[in-house]
Amino acid sequence: MNILIVETIWMGGARYKFLEKTLLTAFSILPTLQARELAAITPKQHKVSVVNERYHTIDYTILYDVVLINYVTSTAPRAYEIADTFRKKNRPVVLSGFHASGLPEEAAQHADSVLIGRNEYEWLTILTDIEQKKLQPFYHAPPYDISLPLPPTPIDLPGFVMTGAVEATRGCPYHCEFCPETNTPGGASFHKRPIPEVIAEIKAIPQKTLMFYDASLTIDAAYTKELFRQMRGLRKKFFCNGNVDVLANDLELVRLSKEAGCIAWLVGFESIDQQTLEMTGKKTNIVDEYAQAVRNIHANRMAVIGDFIFGFDNDTHDVFSKTLQVIQALQIDVADFSILTPFPGTPLFQKLDREKRILTKDWRYYNMGHVVFTPKQMTPEELRQGVQQMYREFYSPLPTMKRICRNLFRGLYPFFVVLARNIITTLNSRRLFSKK
Repeated sequence: MNILIVETIWMGGARYKFLEKTLLTAFSILPTLQARELAAITPKQHKVSVVNERYHTIDYTILYDVVLINYVTSTAPRAYEIADTFRKKNRPVVLSGFHASGLPEEAAQHADSVLIGRNEYEWLTILTDIEQKKLQPFYHAPPYDISLPLPPTPIDLPGFVMTGAVEATRGCPYHCEFCPETNTPGGASFHKRPIPEVIAEIKAIPQKTLMFYDASLTIDAAYTKELFRQMRGLRKKFFCNGNVDVLANDLELVRLSKEAGCIAWLVGFESIDQQTLEMTGKKTNIVDEYAQAVRNIHANRMAVIGDFIFGFDNDTHDVFSKTLQVIQALQIDVADFSILTPFPGTPLFQKLDREKRILTKDWRYYNMGHVVFTPKQMTPEELRQGVQQMYREFYSPLPTMKRICRNLFRGLYPFFVVLARNIITTLNSRRLFSKK
């Protein structure tokens, strides 16, 4: 069969201009891996084309035997547009991804079949059913069979991409109420690839720098320590996600990460209010440990990229100024500020929908840069302006120069990463807040 796998445009927006495309894709944003993992396990007798709309346009004149579209909430309208176009040409369409799993009945209005959950091996069942002309309207991905390996991470990424990608583990057991990944069917199950397989894959990645796509590399500290030990000597540099509890208390893991080639840890701090963290299920975060986690990372000459979310029910008007003070005191090197977004399929969406606080279900605005619900202690516009002001103040020229200069003493790679990410995040925030 001739198969097309499509990854829709990020944020459902226009195609990138050349400068944005070069900077954002080379140094910041990578294609999602799920579509490429599906392609990797597709039997070799099939011809598979993967199109990521950041880089390429779709050729609708080709008569594909099946079209799979993988998408998230903000790209749902674009995914449906593509699906409807192919279906008008009598091409079978399968929809998958976090949004399709959260709202399968909606997806079914634009598809011949919907893959619910994340288990690439169910894709093989779909292909067999298509060949036998018995395609089902819904496929529920079963839990992983531990006898099956996680799919390999494809190495070839399109476009001008300086950073490779790999996934050593899958899933996250913490059930944060706002996270679409852990609340996708099967998303809370934690799986580990055999370390020798991961090492072999890393060796084969042509790029010198790579990103671990794992939800967190601190969920199983013993596994991660052994992974880092075996990565020593590979001469690779990498970024990875980690949780505060381990980064603050496991000095050996932090040290081994540096020895393995880690440049920066991406840490979901989310909030500086402990009650908020407990209410949302962020079990790994203790606010009093933030400083120690950052100190441990910096002491080993790595950078800290922190994520913060605004709009929780406990957030009042002063949450922005208080958070900025904490971030500056912690000396976080790069920060991303997001508006709380209730993605379909999450407990947060169900709660706000039940309370009739959802303002719109125009999925284009579910990109963490628009307010799509009524906050409890401020107006939607106050929330939007507060986050926008956070970007303006944190990324103002003098503080930005200080952050960049601090990283001169951590080595070339951390310095370059902090320099690039500060520039890129500034560009990103301007695009994100360009429209109300």
